[in-house]
Amino acid sequence: MYQKTITEREAGQRLDKYLRKLLPEAGNGFLYKMLRKKNIVLNDKKADGSEKIVCGDVVSVYFSQETLQKFMGNHSITNDKITSDMASSIDITILYENEHILIVDKPAGVLTQKAVPEDVSLNEWLLRYLLVNHQITEEELQTFKPSACNRLDRNTSGIVLCAKTVHGAQMLGDALKRRSLHKFYRLYVKGCITEEKVIEGYLYKDEKYNKVQIYPKGPSGPKEDGASGKGTYILTRYIPIQQESDKTLLEVELITGKSHQIRAHLASIGHPLLGDHKYGDQEWNERYRKQYGITHQLLHAYKVVFPHMDEPFADISEKIFYAPVPEIFERVTDR
Repeated sequence: MYQKTITEREAGQRLDKYLRKLLPEAGNGFLYKMLRKKNIVLNDKKADGSEKIVCGDVVSVYFSQETLQKFMGNHSITNDKITSDMASSIDITILYENEHILIVDKPAGVLTQKAVPEDVSLNEWLLRYLLVNHQITEEELQTFKPSACNRLDRNTSGIVLCAKTVHGAQMLGDALKRRSLHKFYRLYVKGCITEEKVIEGYLYKDEKYNKVQIYPKGPSGPKEDGASGKGTYILTRYIPIQQESDKTLLEVELITGKSHQIRAHLASIGHPLLGDHKYGDQEWNERYRKQYGITHQLLHAYKVVFPHMDEPFADISEKIFYAPVPEIFERVTDR
């Protein structure tokens, strides 16, 4: 028999979803059969799996130890990279923390999520931080794994929103989906921009090359570079902060958050980001590389504005959080 009392970190998810994480090697059909036969019960009562578990609920699984181990699989994280020196060496600044969320400032060069098993990312740093500070246990990680809820490119720095609990993940996911949480970036682009503007377009992603194309209108057929199908509608707002001899410092609000949206959208209107080797002006980038050592796009997630929120998130209701702009921005200015 296995018995688990639900903690605040795990609360808020459906029972069947919880069970799929607790017993990853068991199929859905088997789990529902065990619920019907009362081999799995919630608070000593029959359950169908649709119940939303709350803090203090008790989940009981009446399996033999051998069967339990078979369906739980190998949950041990002892050798996981979250306990490695590499994860502890990532330089992450915590901007804000409460019971449910963590807001951090990610430096350029750090992955938000690992791309291959041997990578160490912000997510591994987060898990290690919570374990070391006794905010989560290895047992709890079997059924809920805290993670980043928004993703920045490896070479984009700034604010990343992380969920420590199911409630935190649901709140952040909902706010991002409804676009009620506003995200702002600072960046340098080529050329002179003097007016605030909202631009729109349609984004097409080439998964093979991890690159996107932007078109002013949705296509009815294949484009000349091979883009086809239905594009994703995007909106980007930019505000000029400072004009310089060959570039402009912008504040950009990401109204729709899509992969490479800012970089590709601004490049499509003739204002590529400084240091962007995928969508940018290579000759211009090379000049700044030689003079200032710029090797990646200067793109920084600078500010987030939370909407009005009730408990348990009243402490961040309508709050604004900032991540200081990296020193390299000041170094390349000609003002």
